[in-house]
Amino acid sequence: MIVLPGGQPGSDHLRDDPRIQLKLKQLAGADKYVAAICAAPRALAQAGLLDGRRVTSFPGSLEGGPAENVDFVNEPVVIDGKIVTSRGPGTAMDFALSLIELLLGREMRDKVEKPLQRPAA
Repeated sequence: MIVLPGGQPGSDHLRDDPRIQLKLKQLAGADKYVAAICAAPRALAQAGLLDGRRVTSFPGSLEGGPAENVDFVNEPVVIDGKIVTSRGPGTAMDFALSLIELLLGREMRDKVEKPLQRPAA
């Protein structure tokens, strides 16, 4: 798995770095999880990984770029196959817990989440 952090200008650097672009394509091609939060999904779009997928990101961060044919949804975390996206700082905990669940299962997510004292959904 690779997880790209959000924020600017870092997200643009991830999008524009040929090493990151190559690694994203390699991992996706190997059927590994690729995840990004906040504005970082723009790096996934640049790598051609979002075409035809359900995604989310920080509002407006995918506009005017190569993210064509995406189903943009306003949800904290969106998992479409092995692509995981999240909206921003306010959804970071949901994002992290979702990644734990994907990699280690629901039981481990619950074990990590319980002492956090998060409000019931």
